[in-house]
Amino acid sequence: MKTLTVSVVTPDGPVLEDSFDMVSCKAENGELGILPGHIPMVAPLTISAVRLKRASNTERLAVSGGFLEVRPDKVTILAQSAEKPSEIDVNRAEESKARAERRLDSKQDDVDFQRAELALKRAMNRIDIAR
Repeated sequence: MKTLTVSVVTPDGPVLEDSFDMVSCKAENGELGILPGHIPMVAPLTISAVRLKRASNTERLAVSGGFLEVRPDKVTILAQSAEKPSEIDVNRAEESKARAERRLDSKQDDVDFQRAELALKRAMNRIDIAR
């Protein structure tokens, strides 16, 4: 069976490089499932989980946006951040979520609501991946 080489890279350096049977992720225009031999493409990613399948095992990463580049035998994810479940500090993510919710509930004019919404999405994604 053919596999895909998957590289996940952030500004801090490589997070993962391994072979998988399938990659599932959420691009800005919908859910993507990538198998070996997929047509080349580039897509912007949302704050979401990236699922990497090998046989009956699935690994998940919390990704905070970025880009996905697909070639027939390789997938490269260039992300602002990418974390494995074991690297996520759930307490810190819960605090970030609460802080973002307070900002969104405050109704103050000086709150950057778009930034607070993104912080909330990142925290919820991290919590979901860690559990």
